[in-house]
Amino acid sequence: MATQRCPGKFAPRLFPSSSQTCSARRSVRHAPPYVANGLAYWIAALSLGLLASGGVAAEDSDDVQVLQPVTVNAKTSEAAPSEGSGSYRTKSSNTASRMNLSLRETPQSVSVITRTQLQDFALTDINDVLAYSPGVTVEQVETDRTYFTARGFDITNFQLDGIGVPFVYGNLYGDIDTAIYDRIEVLRGANGLMTGTGTPSATVNFVRKRPTTDPQASVGLSYGSWDNRRVDADISGALLESERVRGRLVVSYQDKESYLDRYEQEKTLFYGVVEADLNDSTTLTLGHSRQDTLSNSPMWGALPLYRTDGSATDYDASVSTATDWAYWDGRIDSSFAELAYDFANGWRVKGVLTRQQVKADTKLFYVYGTPNPDTSGSDLYAYPSLYGFDNEQWIADVYATGPFTLGGREHEAVIGLNWSKSEVWDESKYGAGIGTEIDDIDDWDGDYPDPEYNAGVAGSEFTDKRRSLYAATRLKPMDRLTLITGFRVTDLDSSGVTYGDSKKETQSGEVVPYAGVVADIHENHSVYVSYTKIFDPQFKDDIDHNRIAPVKGDNIEAGLKSELFNERLNTTVAVFKTEQDNVAEVAGVYPGTSTNYYKGVDGVSSQGYELEIAGEVSPGWEVAGGFTYVSIEDKDGEDAKTYVPRRMLRLSSSYRVPGLERLKVGASLSWQDDIYREQGVATTGPNAGESIRTTQEDYMLVNLMAKYDFMDNWSATVNLDNITDEKYLNSLYWAQSYYGAPRSAKLTVNWTY
Repeated sequence: MATQRCPGKFAPRLFPSSSQTCSARRSVRHAPPYVANGLAYWIAALSLGLLASGGVAAEDSDDVQVLQPVTVNAKTSEAAPSEGSGSYRTKSSNTASRMNLSLRETPQSVSVITRTQLQDFALTDINDVLAYSPGVTVEQVETDRTYFTARGFDITNFQLDGIGVPFVYGNLYGDIDTAIYDRIEVLRGANGLMTGTGTPSATVNFVRKRPTTDPQASVGLSYGSWDNRRVDADISGALLESERVRGRLVVSYQDKESYLDRYEQEKTLFYGVVEADLNDSTTLTLGHSRQDTLSNSPMWGALPLYRTDGSATDYDASVSTATDWAYWDGRIDSSFAELAYDFANGWRVKGVLTRQQVKADTKLFYVYGTPNPDTSGSDLYAYPSLYGFDNEQWIADVYATGPFTLGGREHEAVIGLNWSKSEVWDESKYGAGIGTEIDDIDDWDGDYPDPEYNAGVAGSEFTDKRRSLYAATRLKPMDRLTLITGFRVTDLDSSGVTYGDSKKETQSGEVVPYAGVVADIHENHSVYVSYTKIFDPQFKDDIDHNRIAPVKGDNIEAGLKSELFNERLNTTVAVFKTEQDNVAEVAGVYPGTSTNYYKGVDGVSSQGYELEIAGEVSPGWEVAGGFTYVSIEDKDGEDAKTYVPRRMLRLSSSYRVPGLERLKVGASLSWQDDIYREQGVATTGPNAGESIRTTQEDYMLVNLMAKYDFMDNWSATVNLDNITDEKYLNSLYWAQSYYGAPRSAKLTVNWTY
């Protein structure tokens, strides 16, 4: 039975009163009218379109539905979409330099989760996607808040269609749905050239679906464990007979309960985009997306992992600390306008204006304390709070890219300007009864009085502005040698109030250089080396509420890239080393709050190697994955960030069964070695005074899939996740954690046109 409560407010500075009564309460079991009506309308429209066209004849229908190329009106400077390719690889990416480089010509490690892989393994949110990406760890510290790390450091570089989005708050709220994306690209290593911050972890580029010239449509229905229901619809094509105006609409609705006690979530998504050729050289694109995520009984914080005597706690995987009245409502709005002009000489000028707003309205319940096995009580205490968050961002980017001739050879260049403004507001209203002892977690059913929220107010409000000039070149001094060089100059201005303290930070003329060399040693193999400076602004405060200065350092990478089997399979062997100073690490908790403060740590280094493979091993056999080893040390040579696994394996594969070409089977596995976290010292029992270490032993998750094209244009896919029913902690990023999902299943039926 769904838990009912008052609807959340998406407007900032508005909180539902704890004494409020609602005559019209809502459950998370019904799609909003605009979603339900929109789906019905488009399904009806598609049906009429099919009737009018007299049906669809699939090529080679006696054997298997053949994937047809997706025709997108993209220019040569844009990477081709992965949609419709049936492949786990792409040929090129512009995440690193804004120039459309082949993966072999990009002097860094690049992983791409294609639309085919997203569909095969039912990867419907970004947490699922990045869990499949080599070298990335998903630190899901709570049900609705996630951090990501790569090569030992937090991922704070995110892009939308190659345009950097300033990451001013440290973590992602809610599950970002993947229905609107063609692919997700992950560039590992520093990327200050295109994002403005040279964090050495990775850059995640969300590449949105674009309108197609040819008409196409799809509808998907799925049902899975814990009453997980989902519907997707996607329609695209030319809107005029001339094909000069094209459009695409994507809508999605998901309603699910959970293996976690009381937790359930409703998610709705809308995305519309229109492209118009104003003339033969000019294209205007307008788009907007909105995602609403409504969660009942989310966790704020997680489970205590140790007792006062140093022994480890052990709960059922379903145990949650959330109350039955807690909620976390989030909304993500993203609007964009693009204007591109193509010159006859091959140059292109493009301007992009983006507005993105992330809001959250929450009523949460945090549990703190350490269980004492020698007392009759739980020694766990309540911390209720109302929390609101609003981050509005404006991003403008104008650049020119194209070929030029020097020394009788053709080269390529890009030069651009970027401006962004982020306005961030958040506020916490603390509930009465903070410090009240609750029932033991093993007996906890979420029944706790919803208090008045009058025990104090704290929050922040600040503005972050950035201005950048960037330039890069791809030089070809000889056929077998490519030089990638560039720089970015950035000005930062951040000011405002954070939890009662005024602050202002200014950084002017920060230069981040980039250099890479790629040499073809064989027609199928290239070696590369790249270097860049690290400059990474941090949005974390010290004990005096002062902003910690940016991280600075160096990042170098070298490797071997290969294209095999007529360029159908990519492989990469890479080694890397990073050195950083002033890296923010948790140093404690502000007195009387649950908010961490930080300190800057010098001499943090990361080094290791990666092995990666992606593409078609043989006809019908796709594979993607990699192995990563990383060593992370502090200035004294001691292990640092021990919550990051030192060794990871990510591998997924699918296969069209010979003689049963309508059947595709696949599997994925994810393995990581031990992680641990030092938790202080025991205060009771025979081990009093000894250090406490929480450890998650190495574990492997295995998922299976099978897809059958049972009719022309119709398919059914079964996904089985964690088939060995492994029990494991999601993360040790924080001192608390909770357990990952046990064995589950999902059935999806798709219709495509």
